[in-house]
Amino acid sequence: MKLGIVGLPNVGKSTLFNAITKAGAESANYPFCTIEPNVGVVSVPDERLNVLHEMYNSKKTVQTAIEFYDIAGLVKGASKGEGLGNQFLSHIREVASIIHVVRCFEDENVVHVDGEIGPLKDIETINLELIFSDEEIIERRITKTRKALKGNKKLQGELEILEKIKTTLEEGISVRAMDLTEDEWNFVKTLQLLSAKPIIYCANVSEDDLVENNMENKYVKEVRAFAKTENAEVVVISAKIEQEIAELEDEERDAFLEELGLKESGLDKLIKSSYHLLDLISFLTAGPEEVRAWTIKRGTKAPQAAGKIHSDIERGFIRAETIAFEDLKDHGSMAAAKEKGLVRLEGKDYVVQDGDVILFRFNV
Repeated sequence: MKLGIVGLPNVGKSTLFNAITKAGAESANYPFCTIEPNVGVVSVPDERLNVLHEMYNSKKTVQTAIEFYDIAGLVKGASKGEGLGNQFLSHIREVASIIHVVRCFEDENVVHVDGEIGPLKDIETINLELIFSDEEIIERRITKTRKALKGNKKLQGELEILEKIKTTLEEGISVRAMDLTEDEWNFVKTLQLLSAKPIIYCANVSEDDLVENNMENKYVKEVRAFAKTENAEVVVISAKIEQEIAELEDEERDAFLEELGLKESGLDKLIKSSYHLLDLISFLTAGPEEVRAWTIKRGTKAPQAAGKIHSDIERGFIRAETIAFEDLKDHGSMAAAKEKGLVRLEGKDYVVQDGDVILFRFNV
């Protein structure tokens, strides 16, 4: 899973990226510090793997992973090539979801590219650049579809959706905010529009605002209100605190979070939001050699889940020996769970559930 971190210059974007990936991307108090997207791979923590590791005494544990792309700061006019615009927009096209870091803190020592703090204005600046880029794509597609329509009347439906999208974009509204049917969304996905990508607004607040936590500042409230119009997620973090967390060992990290009165890190919140936004779940495989988590879309059937492991397993799928993680944990071993009749044999139509522990039977 690839997530692209975007934002105006100096909003804390690269600071956050450095902290959550420990990748050491350059971070400086001036625009265009990041030119090529830095890439950091982060393991997704899953306590269930620790339980299975102990149960099977496995040689290794493999967590699923997320790739974070630190995409350079966008500025007004990026869709027309301002700054390093077109290059950045092409990087956004490659990711599954956008994490838009929005500055929700005041600090006179960190300049704002527009001279004043205004999260809604910042959001609008970047969203409009994505919208302008999409408008060009839609214009070309409409022209092409109108020509093809003369010989294929079945394209009338597509043309109507394209014109609906065009009207929405002209109103300055992102495609992700549109109310479309499932079939219409499936068509939209083929267009690879930037403003259609799922988005998490990451409100970067000061250390004090995050720790006090009982009342969100006015900037965060503005971001939350706007996010509702797009069915977007909002995660409140402090990039500075994430930076401090990144320098600690696991045990120190837990103690530090507890001391601050925080239940989880910003990275943990981002991962949870990403899974929720993209409708993802994990199933698990376990044995003496390894225990492992695999990420799939919710609603995936057993053969396609098997294909995440290897295409041969999907092709030769026979059945899936399945148990819910909680049942396995409660009984302490697969043998004990089998005695209680908790292990099921599922066929090709079985929809895999989050936390299923599966052994795939196949023949190639």
